[in-house]
Amino acid sequence: MNDLEFQELTIKNWFQFEKLMGEKGGCGGCWCMAFRLPTKEFNEYKYDGNKALMHDLVKEQKPTGLLAFYDEEPIGWLALAPREDYIKIEKSRSLIRVDDKPVWSISCFFVRKEYRREGISKALIKGAIDFARAKNIKTLEAYPALPYAEKMPDAFLWVGLLSSFLANGFQIVKQNGKSRAIVRLDV
Repeated sequence: MNDLEFQELTIKNWFQFEKLMGEKGGCGGCWCMAFRLPTKEFNEYKYDGNKALMHDLVKEQKPTGLLAFYDEEPIGWLALAPREDYIKIEKSRSLIRVDDKPVWSISCFFVRKEYRREGISKALIKGAIDFARAKNIKTLEAYPALPYAEKMPDAFLWVGLLSSFLANGFQIVKQNGKSRAIVRLDV
């Protein structure tokens, strides 16, 4: 799908983010806060609380991510921010920093159901690379799932698939067991 438009999430297009995420906040009331909060807080704030916290980040002009539009309709989301903004990633034993290099993390994806398996995640990654270049971000990092079956449930793919990152030039810098890798791209 080549005719996508990408926009950084701002207060001006917040209503489009709400529309994309729907009543469930993407998945299970997450509102893309799963990596930003300790587990206990995340679970306490599910749905309205997480939505309010994400709205506050956007209102404060903190980096949160990119929306993908097709025919002016929001169809996809990619979370993107400095790694240190993601508390759970920073404290994870399996996603330990590879080095001290400052990186921006691509932490999750959400694609409207009717657009899944059409290359939207790959396109969002390309959009993130273009965004990084425009903002002079030097290194992107992500933590994609390693497929254990030919067709995996959507619920396991919110961090993206390794193949989508490799297709966009990312390299594996560390593999954690059979389920996850750390990949990077110097922009």
